[in-house]
Amino acid sequence: MRDAAGFLAAHGFAGATPHPLPGDAGFRRYARLAGGPRPALLMDAPPPEDVGPYLRIGAHLRAAGLSAPEVIAADPGRGLLLIEDLGAATHADLLDAGADPAPLYAEAAEALAALHAVPPPDGLPAWDAAAMARATAATFLDWWWPAAFGGPAGDGIRRDLAAALHAVLDPFAGGARGFVHRDYFPANLLRLPDREGPRRTGIIDFQDAGLGHPAYDLLSLIEDARRDVPPAARESALRAYRARRAVPDLEAALAAHGAQRHLRIAALWVRLALRDAKPRYLVHGPRCWAQLDRALAHPACAPLRGFLDRHVPRDLRGNPDRVARRHAMAGAGG
Repeated sequence: MRDAAGFLAAHGFAGATPHPLPGDAGFRRYARLAGGPRPALLMDAPPPEDVGPYLRIGAHLRAAGLSAPEVIAADPGRGLLLIEDLGAATHADLLDAGADPAPLYAEAAEALAALHAVPPPDGLPAWDAAAMARATAATFLDWWWPAAFGGPAGDGIRRDLAAALHAVLDPFAGGARGFVHRDYFPANLLRLPDREGPRRTGIIDFQDAGLGHPAYDLLSLIEDARRDVPPAARESALRAYRARRAVPDLEAALAAHGAQRHLRIAALWVRLALRDAKPRYLVHGPRCWAQLDRALAHPACAPLRGFLDRHVPRDLRGNPDRVARRHAMAGAGG
């Protein structure tokens, strides 16, 4: 992380010692501050990262009565924020430690329903069929396709994929629309046992939120790209969400948005391995492809299923062999 001593001293944390937290797939970095006047984290998001969306969306969530970190101090020009430390007990950590999944998923879904019930703030970018098609092409066609086939996807393939995704997603464009977190899964949620109702779930990493269909967030929770979700936990989340919000054609919407998300993220792991030298994420590839296969069985996903059946043989639907072999050899050699 960059030197932030002056920023910390200016806001009463001169004596605090930063302890960096493990990084993820993004470029922001966090450090837990020990010895300061209150529990806090330092966020380091250097330009061209923009902390403006984090500040605006966090304020929106807190105004809605949800648990997003309070901003103690900010230097937006440098990308430095001093934020409330909600603790280290993410839902992911609790699940890894053996916590009962069903209550955690129910609490997360309760908070998600409350989040979706509040009118979205102005200025959110669209997370609609067009945006999702572009995002999918940016991983699946720009990275997975060349790795799997040894060359770029042609213009015809790009048009066919966009048409398939629009055919799958456009039927839901006129339905429920609102705030979507876009990464609503256990690593971005914290259990806050001293709070009640939806506030029991702390929500972080919300800066990429958009305006879209609520099924996207619910799907992100119950079909996590990074962990298997037990059927009982999935049902617990669905019951908790449905008890608070009614979404028309929810099962079809979950399948449609799931097919897009699973394809995009299955290919994202390849981009992280090749572009960002983070091959550890390839371990999640088989799960995402299996999730995609299940989503494609729903009639709402027939256009995307047809695209894949025409262009991607079933035995290629996974981590590209040459990528997997390269990193397996690198691991063996290291």
